[in-house]
Amino acid sequence: MTDILQRAKDMIVKPKETWAVIDGETATVQTLYIPYVLALAAIGPLAHLIGGQVFGYHFLAITVHPPLGAAIASALLSYVLTLIGVYVVALVIDALAPTFGGQKNPIQALKVAVYSATAGWVAGIFAVVPALKILGLLGLYSLYLLYLGLPRLMKAPEDKAVAYTVVVVVVAAILYLIIAAIVGALAMQQSSALAGSVSLR
Repeated sequence: MTDILQRAKDMIVKPKETWAVIDGETATVQTLYIPYVLALAAIGPLAHLIGGQVFGYHFLAITVHPPLGAAIASALLSYVLTLIGVYVVALVIDALAPTFGGQKNPIQALKVAVYSATAGWVAGIFAVVPALKILGLLGLYSLYLLYLGLPRLMKAPEDKAVAYTVVVVVVAAILYLIIAAIVGALAMQQSSALAGSVSLR
């Protein structure tokens, strides 16, 4: 856990130097996911789960506390889809590399997808207190991390880094909107099912 926290801190505080270190590291899908992705990707879903149960969600003058079962199911689904999403983003990064003068390399692409997401994952902690959720926008710093990481790890020219970043961000945004829609739809189904079972009793 100490190593995870140190790497996350380094990515946020000194990203250029950290990308240089990451560039030379030997890695596999397993070593990138375990424990870094598994730990950090859990922050947001856990924070939403705890925040919803402790503080609830406020709509006008109403406070809603999601049913615990539905909240846990949504958190788990969000977590799993995020783990899958990181890998899909890596595939996109790798596939687009030649288009922007870079070199295809699936492991380097996965490194970029994993470590550039650090700020977004860490910022997920603010969801614990719904009133602070707006601070989750600090996670947009991940866009800058992506911008720095793409040319370094994928060997793309610096002058194409902005375009490369924009295309990857657009694809990733669409992907995560789909994830959010799936999680939201299933959460509604769970809530409706639970409400139905309660009314039947």
